[in-house]
Amino acid sequence: MAVIAAAVGATAISAAAGAAVSAAVVGVAATAVGGAIQSGQEHKAMVNARNSKEAAAFKVKELQDARATIINPYAGVKDLSGMAEDLTGLMSNPFESLGVATQAAEIQAEEADISLANTLDMLRATGASAGGATALAQAALASKKGVSSSIEQQEATNQKLRAQGEQALTQAKVSEQQRLQSVAISEGQRTQSADAQGKLFKFNAQEDRDNSDISYNIAKETGAAQRESASRSRRNAATAGIFTGVGQIAGSLATSMMPVPGK
Repeated sequence: MAVIAAAVGATAISAAAGAAVSAAVVGVAATAVGGAIQSGQEHKAMVNARNSKEAAAFKVKELQDARATIINPYAGVKDLSGMAEDLTGLMSNPFESLGVATQAAEIQAEEADISLANTLDMLRATGASAGGATALAQAALASKKGVSSSIEQQEATNQKLRAQGEQALTQAKVSEQQRLQSVAISEGQRTQSADAQGKLFKFNAQEDRDNSDISYNIAKETGAAQRESASRSRRNAATAGIFTGVGQIAGSLATSMMPVPGK
């Protein structure tokens, strides 16, 4: 009876151990399957992240290669000194041609001589004395000198005024030409400066936009690289879990196949 009881007890222990081993095997197997699924998912995520990283890196390279060529916005600036003209041809000395007004005096003298001759002829005809004739001639001469002097003064004054008018007109013409040249040169400088500043603004705006796009894609590349690394680590951990589970299953099976003591 003792032997039978011992055998029954051993059989019960063996059955209980087998059931425990079977449960452990099932649990480990489930863990291994879950690890395999997770490993596959992480591998897929890693590949997607790597593709995103490579695409962002390609875009960065493409943007860098396509950046605008550095320019010199002042390359088109021209020398405007040729617009300044020599205005000496417009200048003259109107006082250089002033002369002594003698024609009027000569005409007046001739008229006085004719008048005096007529008077002397009349005195001779009437028998007047020589003294009267002399006094008359002196008076005529004085009158002639006074008229001649007045006419010459008027002519000289008129010529001077005309010369002053011509001088003022010449100065006004020169000043106007200088003003027009100054306006033309100033406007040319303003236009060239505005053109250069416009080119510089356009270049800077394009450069800022390109740099922004490059920075954005570099950030995408960095983020994708980080996701790729994280997915690789999780995949490796899941893969290691699979092998661990397989080892545990093998150990459990080996344990279940060990002979029960006393049999």
